[in-house]
Amino acid sequence: MRLASLEAGGRATPAAVLENGDYLRLDLAAAAAGLSGDVRAAFEGEGLAPLIAAGPAALEAAREFAAAAADAARVPAASARLLAPIPRPSKNVFCVGRNYAEHIAEGERAQNIKVGVSDNPVFFTKPPATVIGHGAPAPHFEHVTRKLDYEVELAVIIGRGGRDIPKERAMEHVFGYTIANDLTARDIQRTHGGQFFKGKALDGSCPMGPWIVTADALPDAAATGLRLWVNGEKRQDGNTRDMIFDMPTLIASLSAGLTLEPGDIIATGTPSGVGYAMEPPVFLKHGDVVVCEIDGIGRLETPIRSSGAAMAAA
Repeated sequence: MRLASLEAGGRATPAAVLENGDYLRLDLAAAAAGLSGDVRAAFEGEGLAPLIAAGPAALEAAREFAAAAADAARVPAASARLLAPIPRPSKNVFCVGRNYAEHIAEGERAQNIKVGVSDNPVFFTKPPATVIGHGAPAPHFEHVTRKLDYEVELAVIIGRGGRDIPKERAMEHVFGYTIANDLTARDIQRTHGGQFFKGKALDGSCPMGPWIVTADALPDAAATGLRLWVNGEKRQDGNTRDMIFDMPTLIASLSAGLTLEPGDIIATGTPSGVGYAMEPPVFLKHGDVVVCEIDGIGRLETPIRSSGAAMAAA
């Protein structure tokens, strides 16, 4: 099942994405109006986070609503405004660095350094204000960066919380998947000692969407293709099977002594093909359009706009 967050009356409304070719969205909040209790409360919350937290019963109700809802509850794709599936996460987005060997290798060549593969996953985070949805302009803050780069990533949505989650049970905690673009200011990374956070934490630097695909609908998430284009030119073309640390390992490692909660997001790393590793390096600029694609999920499109233009459009 595909689940989206639509903007309606200034609120993020949960919706199901229909399989009819026109990608009509179903307003689950309207469909659930006759229900009571926790399931109804889940559909009345902001975006998909309350629905995810409500557990399997709410997801099953969502499927039933999608199958039986009246036409009046449908929103044509042409008139729908998609938000990020979880428009404002309750905490920072968890991210994984250096999780594809070819990406590590291209970085070593570009910087003439030796990094190698770490013994354990490299984690960092992106603040909630980085998250924007499909089609929303990503601001390019030219006064702080001249080297804005892209990274297509599979993002895991946690459905069941837990701490010290064993690797063999880790995938039981996954609600679903979406696409993330880890936009990165490479020059800020360098001027702040090479650490990840600041260069990856600028407002609007985590486009995400267009929707969540539930785990049962993407059984091959561990071996699915992911690609990225800039202005129609393919830059990245990889497969999640090439992750150094697979999803069970990431979840087990991250949750060691750290409680994961429903709605938490883990971006799992990017394959090779980033702009700073090209010869010569090529960075994003105002007017560029970045398209990320993951098989079984869809496409996430992000126009790049100078910060003033992007903020005016938001």
